[in-house]
Amino acid sequence: MQNNPEHRRKPLRPARANANVTAAIGMEETIGRRKARSHFLFTRTVLGLTALVCLALLLATFVQAWSNSALLQKVQDAQSDLQQKQSQHSQLQTGTEHYKDPQVIESEARQRLGYVRPGEKAVIIVPAEAPQTAAKSPVSADQHKQGYWADWWQLFFGH
Repeated sequence: MQNNPEHRRKPLRPARANANVTAAIGMEETIGRRKARSHFLFTRTVLGLTALVCLALLLATFVQAWSNSALLQKVQDAQSDLQQKQSQHSQLQTGTEHYKDPQVIESEARQRLGYVRPGEKAVIIVPAEAPQTAAKSPVSADQHKQGYWADWWQLFFGH
C-alpha cells in the first residue's frame, strides 16, 4: 500500500489547509476552476502590462511633442534674430558706402575735428550765455603742414 503511486501523488490532506479549499463551502477546488482562475490572473497581468506600455508610449509622445514645440520656438527666435542682424548689417554697409565719399570725409573733418584747408581761416562763434567757457581753437594751417600724423600723435599722447 505504501508503494502505490496514487498514494504518493495525492495526499489525503493538502500541505496547506486553505490552499485548495474554497472559503464558502470548504470543499476542494476543481481542476477547471483552478485553470480558470490562473487564466484570469494571466489575462489580468497581460492587460495590466499592455496598459502600462500604452501609457508609457503616450507619455513619450507628449514629451516628444513638447520638445518639438520648444525647438520650433528656438528656431523662430533664431530666425528673428538673424533678420535683425541682417537689417543692421545692411544699415552699416550703407553707412560705410556713405563715408567712402571724399566730400563726406572732408565735411566730417571740418565739422567734428575743426580742420581747415591751408590758407583758410576758421571762425568760431561763442554763444553769449556761456562767456566763461573757453572754446577750443581750431587747428591752424601751420600744424596741417606737419601732416596728419602729428595730429594723431597729439590725440593719443598729448602735447
